[in-house]
Amino acid sequence: MSVTIKDVAKAAGVSTATVSRVLSGKDFFYSEKTEKKVKKAIRDLGYRKNTAAVELVTMKSKVIAVILPDTKTTFSNSIIEGIQNEAFKIDLSVIILYIGNNDREKQKRALTTVIERSVNGILLLSSQLEKENQELLNSSNIPYVYVSIAVQSENIRFIASDDFQIGYQAANFLINKGHKKIGLAALEPNTFIGRQRINGYLRALNEHSLPSNENWIFSGNYSYDDGVQAMKYYGSDTELTAIIGASDLVAIGIINQAKKIGFKVPQQLSVMSIDGTDAVNIVDPNLTSVTQSFYTMGVESMKMLLNPELKSKYTETKIEERQSTGNI
Repeated sequence: MSVTIKDVAKAAGVSTATVSRVLSGKDFFYSEKTEKKVKKAIRDLGYRKNTAAVELVTMKSKVIAVILPDTKTTFSNSIIEGIQNEAFKIDLSVIILYIGNNDREKQKRALTTVIERSVNGILLLSSQLEKENQELLNSSNIPYVYVSIAVQSENIRFIASDDFQIGYQAANFLINKGHKKIGLAALEPNTFIGRQRINGYLRALNEHSLPSNENWIFSGNYSYDDGVQAMKYYGSDTELTAIIGASDLVAIGIINQAKKIGFKVPQQLSVMSIDGTDAVNIVDPNLTSVTQSFYTMGVESMKMLLNPELKSKYTETKIEERQSTGNI
């Protein structure tokens, strides 16, 4: 049997109320001597505070749930760091659940878990819910915010980068360096993020009266392997002079595969990435990137979650030029 607060009280020779106060840090209710006795009893008995039971009694949760997909990316760590740092400031804990990639059943299972846990709030990181799961989330009456993904609904709050501008800025940067045939690799064209980035990319080409070709856009899931496959798809005889990778890992995969088939980067092929995480500096040449404000997203998402008055917003993005892009 597990040790209870009554067991601790009996061993220390105090009331259960005193033990509860020691556990809560209310030091103005007891002496230092009493505190030492209670903590010794806790250590000797191996007592662990039952947070779930406390929440059940008080009907107040001190937990934030972060839900994210299984996609192997490098940016989620910075967002989660921002979320945790902001949560810890106000004595909230963070739990993380994975929901696969567009997997309806995994989404439902994760949502059911956090709803039954009666968490304080939910942050959905780069996750698009199926319609029925969105309805389940809405019916829970638990506050939630989408993070790193914009949502086409006035009733749903989000904090993200402007993905149209990301596609536009990346293509425009390369166009200004003289590139006229530019690839866009390893994004999901059937998602809101993917469509927005493609639309921005196409807008930049159109504004400069440059051709577009559907074969220059390669679908994928933002992973390193997708970058490798994209470069294999374009091939050693590609007409492209520049490629935009949909993530840092995609761009690294493109560079590594490009080198294998004889390309010099950036002399023969310029490569840039979207995200701008620490990964841009661990590849040779270092990656030029459209850098997103991921840590800020994490911090601001927590503030938004706890303040219903705050509205959806876009965070800053910027081009950071490094060694992987050159002029024509």
